[in-house]
Amino acid sequence: MSIQRTLQKCLDDWKEISRLDFCLLDPDERPYCFTCSRQLPSASRLENFRDGAALCVANSDCCLYKVHDKGVFAYILIVWGSGESVPTIGELAVYQVESLLDAYAEKNDKNTFMQKLLLDGYTEVDAFNQAKKLRIRSIANRAVFLVETRQKKDEHALATIKNIFSARTKDFITSVDDTGIIVIRELSSTETEADLENIAFMLVDMLGTEAMTQAWVSYSNIAEDLKQLSNAYKEARTAMEIGKIFYAERNVFSYRRLGIGRLIYHLPVSLCEMFIQEVFGEETLESIDSETLTIIRTFFENNLNLSETSRQLYVHRNTLVYRFEKIQKKFGLDLRTFEDALTFKLAMLVAGYVTYTKNQQ
Repeated sequence: MSIQRTLQKCLDDWKEISRLDFCLLDPDERPYCFTCSRQLPSASRLENFRDGAALCVANSDCCLYKVHDKGVFAYILIVWGSGESVPTIGELAVYQVESLLDAYAEKNDKNTFMQKLLLDGYTEVDAFNQAKKLRIRSIANRAVFLVETRQKKDEHALATIKNIFSARTKDFITSVDDTGIIVIRELSSTETEADLENIAFMLVDMLGTEAMTQAWVSYSNIAEDLKQLSNAYKEARTAMEIGKIFYAERNVFSYRRLGIGRLIYHLPVSLCEMFIQEVFGEETLESIDSETLTIIRTFFENNLNLSETSRQLYVHRNTLVYRFEKIQKKFGLDLRTFEDALTFKLAMLVAGYVTYTKNQQ
């Protein structure tokens, strides 16, 4: 919730309790938050109050109060009404507004600190000193989750994630660019790698049901102190990129379990192109029709089991055999054998990586 909405709710609550009207003016004397449409005091009266030494002035119609943010004049609070209780109510309102401003500033300071920390913007000593000032634990197990949706700057998704973790005051939700939402979760002593996976799936499910959007979530290894968080963030980003390239059918990617995709990702593109040429020759993966590719992928998912593939796809076993014989004739690979199936699977992964790399150029 923005600071303006928070302050507006504060004034609305005060009106409901006290039956008085309130208005908060910004330094240019424009209404920032208000509970009524009453006429404001004259410009000269507001100017005299702003430039004077008094913190509060009152007449029969209303009271004016100066509100400070970290010791600097920030707002004028107007309380309309008369009676002995009005000055007390006004002073309490000022105190609450200033407390909210302090809390919001501290939250923003922590958010800025975390953003800079993730981008490796601190030395180890500076990171620990700044964390101490902001009352953030330096030594604690944390994991970084990266959440991406189809829409950049997805405010609905951000609001949903903040609501999910609203009760966890030691977690941080931030971002460093437009591509994703970062969740830095402080872990308890009993949470394990399996719990991280459960959290990732929970985020995907909640964003699907609450925000009505498809989401991808990657997560890092566990970082044991603050300085390791920048590396954990890199791990989460790497897991997201590798996951989307090689495991498009998934929505959750763990840096610890990226499989063969991790190896291919670090190979030179020129070496990958040589391998594709060696496997496919003059042909390309794109020359295979989509139905045959679906059969091949399902066949691989079922550990080269023809009967199970036939059952899942509602395709006769002889039809599958015919399709595989066409592949063998075209590429010289019999996918029913382990070695040729492995070669073809690797070629599919490598071809996808090369295509992705060229699209990024």
